[in-house]
This record gives sequence, C-alpha cells and structure tokens, in this order.
Amino acid sequence: MRLNYVGVIGVFLLTSFFIVSTAYSYGWGFKPSKDERRPDIGRYEQLIENRFAYYAELTDEKNIYLTFDNGYEQGYTPDVLQVLKKHNVPATFFVTGHYVEEEPELIKQMVQDGHIIGNHSYSHPDFTKMNKDKIKKELERVEKQVAQLTDQKEMAYVRPPRGTFNENTLRWIEELGYVHVFWSVAFKDWETDRQRGWEYSYNQMMKQAHPGAIVLLHIVSKDNAEALDRVIIDLKKRGYTFKSLDDLLVKELVGPALLMDEE
Repeated sequence: MRLNYVGVIGVFLLTSFFIVSTAYSYGWGFKPSKDERRPDIGRYEQLIENRFAYYAELTDEKNIYLTFDNGYEQGYTPDVLQVLKKHNVPATFFVTGHYVEEEPELIKQMVQDGHIIGNHSYSHPDFTKMNKDKIKKELERVEKQVAQLTDQKEMAYVRPPRGTFNENTLRWIEELGYVHVFWSVAFKDWETDRQRGWEYSYNQMMKQAHPGAIVLLHIVSKDNAEALDRVIIDLKKRGYTFKSLDDLLVKELVGPALLMDEE
C-alpha cells in the first residue's frame, strides 16, 4: 500500500499546531516601575483586556493594594497581621491548600481581622498544563477549606500559581466566577536562605510604588515582615491610601454602570 505522504505531512502539521497552540503559557512579568509610574506590561495588556483580570488599578489616585502569597509558613505572618492591624490596613492573602491545612488559626485570624482570603490553588500546579475541570477542582477545594474554617464562604480572587497563564486559563477562571489578580510591584523576596535585610524590601517597595499598585509580597520573607511597618508609614506620608481588592472590584463594576445611568 502506497502511503499518501502529502496527507501524512498535513496531519503531522495540524497535530503539531494543535499541541503548540494548547500547550503554550505566559509567565507574568515586566520591568519594575519607577518615578511612580505604572509599569509597562507589554503584550499582556492586550491579553487581559476585557477580562476580569487586574494587575493594577488604572488610576492617578494614590491607591495601593497589599497582597501576600502564602504557600507555607516561616513564622512571620503573626507579625505581619499585627502591623496591618496597627495601621488599619487591609490585605489579601492568597493561600494554597497546604497552607490552610497547616495554619488554620492564622487563616481564622486573617478573616477576623477583616482581610480577604484569595485562592492560590490547592497544590500550586501550572494551570496552563491543566484542563478547566482540573482547575475547577483545585480552586473549589481551597474555597471549601476556608469556608469550613471561617465566615468567608466564597472566594472572588485567584492568583495563578507561578504567575503562569494563557488565553484558556484567563477565560476558564472567569467562567468559574473568579477574578484574576496579578501584580505591578514585586521583587525577589521568596528565597528564605537569601534574605537581604529589611532595607532591601523597604527600598524595593518604596521605589516601585505607584498610583493603583497591586503589591505582591511573599509571607515567608523576614525582610518583608520587618520592613512593612516603615513602608506603610512612609507611603502614607507620600499620600498613599491602602485599599482592599473589594474596593477595586466595586469601583470597576460600579463605575461603568454609573456612566451608563448618566447617559
């Protein structure tokens, strides 16, 4: 039997295209901001446009949003919570299933103090290598854990593990009823054996801060815990107001509605 080489090549190319088009992923990143200007996120701007996905509030108002990623505990969260309570500053803690299981009392304290628990997935996988059903199970498992422990019965915000995403995951997570939360201020703070002192964390946050910033901090960082009090004091002196992600979401949802009513 003679092979139809043209047909074989066609199938190969079609299959290869399908694999490439469904397996790609992006890793959230950008050049750090300076001079209190929002960073340029390049092509990602177009990818998240018209999606429930935020990396900053697009504003000239000096609002700032603190978020923490919680994969495991190094003993600094109680200090962070104390500082936030002292200054009446809200935050969002993106937790994994492991963290909820290992630190239920801290989860309870976060909610009692008025903070938001965000979803960082159960097992911290790469969402771009999963289908929608598996992602749903990862997120629902964490949401159920937190609901069993606290008065927060639902979750609105998702931070994708490793910051990886693509068009599919953006769409699927939105269809599951969640909002993607990326960030516009970040630095290398997660290596527990390579902490550089509180001044490093302080300088990075102060240097990168800008109106509407969503700040990503890792809870395992001693530097962050020790710098946070000074950061909050000095950013307030510069005119910044610390807001909750709920404030951002309400503003984004209600703003267009008000404009429509005025028309």
